[in-house]
Amino acid sequence: MCVRAHELLAGQTDHPLHVGITEAGTVFSGNIKSSVGLGIILYQGIGDTIRVSLTGNPVEEIKTAKLILRTLGLRQGGVEVVSCPTCGRTQIDLISLAGQVEEMVRDMPLDIKVAVMGCAVNGPGEAKEADIGIAGGIGEGLLIRRGEIIRKVPEEELLAALQEELENWEA
Repeated sequence: MCVRAHELLAGQTDHPLHVGITEAGTVFSGNIKSSVGLGIILYQGIGDTIRVSLTGNPVEEIKTAKLILRTLGLRQGGVEVVSCPTCGRTQIDLISLAGQVEEMVRDMPLDIKVAVMGCAVNGPGEAKEADIGIAGGIGEGLLIRRGEIIRKVPEEELLAALQEELENWEA
């Protein structure tokens, strides 16, 4: 209903439109509803300002809005973290590692893509589209820059090695 209302209004006025999904819900369900609804609206070129409304910390609303805009190519900047789902080849705590990477890069003033992959079999290939990435192995991991493996590091040093690379990043 909200998407259709924005479509109808956009067809009847040239005034700037403030778009949002009201009463979207909690951080989990509200993120999904807001992403889908705002994604449809913004993809059509409708909207001049946006509002994400979540039941939770307002900081989450800002993070969600920025990510929606960046995903649609309407905002630049920030570190994008991509990660693979876990599978039988995953030999590291990928879920925790991906979360730590996302937290680590949240306020870094870089405009790059970081990949966090669970295995050394598919990880390097899947990370080739990222500027930098890591891929787990058995007790060790790979550090990957622009699709090339640059070194192996012990698993317990993988996060620190990635952080060092990011802190010294030169485009």
